Amino acid sequence: MDILRIKPVFKEVLWGGRRLHTDFGYDIPSDHTGECWAVSAHPDGECVIDGGEYDGVLLSKLWDEHRELFGNYDSDRFPLLTKIIDANDDLSIQVHPDDSYAAVHENGSLGKMECWYIIDCDEDASIIIGHNAKTKEELKEMIDNDRWDELIRRVSVKKGDFFQIDPGTVHAIKAGTLILETQQSSDITYRLYDYGRLQNGKPRELHIEKSLDVIDVPFVEKRAFENSDSDSWLKLLYSCKYYSVWKGDLSGSFELPQEMEKYPFIICSIISGEAEMNGEKLKKGDHFIIPAGMGKAVFNGNAEMILSSPINIA
Repeated sequence: MDILRIKPVFKEVLWGGRRLHTDFGYDIPSDHTGECWAVSAHPDGECVIDGGEYDGVLLSKLWDEHRELFGNYDSDRFPLLTKIIDANDDLSIQVHPDDSYAAVHENGSLGKMECWYIIDCDEDASIIIGHNAKTKEELKEMIDNDRWDELIRRVSVKKGDFFQIDPGTVHAIKAGTLILETQQSSDITYRLYDYGRLQNGKPRELHIEKSLDVIDVPFVEKRAFENSDSDSWLKLLYSCKYYSVWKGDLSGSFELPQEMEKYPFIICSIISGEAEMNGEKLKKGDHFIIPAGMGKAVFNGNAEMILSSPINIA
């Protein structure tokens, strides 16, 4: 059984740049390309299989018709979405709903839990995670009176940092960061503040009321796990009810841990270097799925990678 290579989909956005081309070699549509939907079966950006027996088949179609490749995982849709995000400018300050709110208010969509691995960033880069309001009333008052500098919580970042973003968390990626995002398969975002920017001569839509509905008050920070097995090439970054995410630092020849052979499937993104897996050549910018039943997965080479699976091992 072979890996399922995925052909990415690219999104042009107000805040995008060129790093998806200069850093990863992708053929991007413009100088304002901000998102690589690397592994997606979401209707807003569907990927296809790139090569092999299922070449050209939509990931969603493969999910529906060959669930055995995904360990017969019980979900009405492919559960995860992997992106690479190039923030050439600041993204809007935003928040995502959870499953229950999105199901009612967004036509049955999933909510959006996500996490970020900082692939690279400027020396003085920062992101926004969380807020400083103590009550819902204080939150509304600060928003109504444009007290953004007091409200939002800025965090300095460096290459290799990891952040978990629960639904209800105020957040924003800022300029000068290149991020790999693992998230639920959802495209629901409530925009809270957009720096007064114009798109096609008009301000972009804000979603203040829905944002106020879903923002958690007070903010509680989520930390990445401290992995006790410091000698392993594969480190668990975070695990929750929607996904587990690992960072792999490959230097030589290593196998995936045997217990991972039992996972329904594993998504893998090569973020630097080159490698082989069971004889398949892999390079920076490649994204693929290790399907169920593949058995032993042996990696050789020098590469960094992010892996994820829709399971909770915490």
